[in-house]
Amino acid sequence: MSKEQFIKELSVLLKDLSAQERQEVLNDYEEHFQFGMDEGKTENEIAASLGSPKILAKEILANYHIENAKGAQTAGNVVRAVWAVIGLSFFNLVFVLGPFIGLVGIIFAGWIISFAGIASPIFVLINNLFGRYFDSFEWFMAIGYCGIGLLLLIAMQWITKWFTRGFIRYISYNAALVKGGVKR
Repeated sequence: MSKEQFIKELSVLLKDLSAQERQEVLNDYEEHFQFGMDEGKTENEIAASLGSPKILAKEILANYHIENAKGAQTAGNVVRAVWAVIGLSFFNLVFVLGPFIGLVGIIFAGWIISFAGIASPIFVLINNLFGRYFDSFEWFMAIGYCGIGLLLLIAMQWITKWFTRGFIRYISYNAALVKGGVKR
């Protein structure tokens, strides 16, 4: 593969990057070609030593999305980072997607439970308006559940941030492991 073909294919595969970041990456690979040619290698030899542009693009995009998720920990950035890391190998389908689905389920359940606790006085009110009797014990329990729900709501904000940071570190570790080892 010639230098032009390699750079063109890599450029197309890196379309998710901003124009400036894509150009920086392409300039780095053009420098690789220049250094190799200065050493007397052919373009085909240099391209072969660099590897497949598809694999390189997957690794570059995975790093890009992981760094975005580290910077702005939004749900969209985390999901994009997860998909990029899964794209590195089939191995990651089990070791990234499985824990991701599990953590999302746990966090979602915590939020639902907190909102249900907060709304419990409304449920008791509806039951007392349309029910046959008034039970003060139900009101006492509903107010207790409401307090627990409010505390859980505050805790879920911290738990969500903690799980998000931890999961981003996990996918960073996983991406490094798949790409050839972890630096100690």
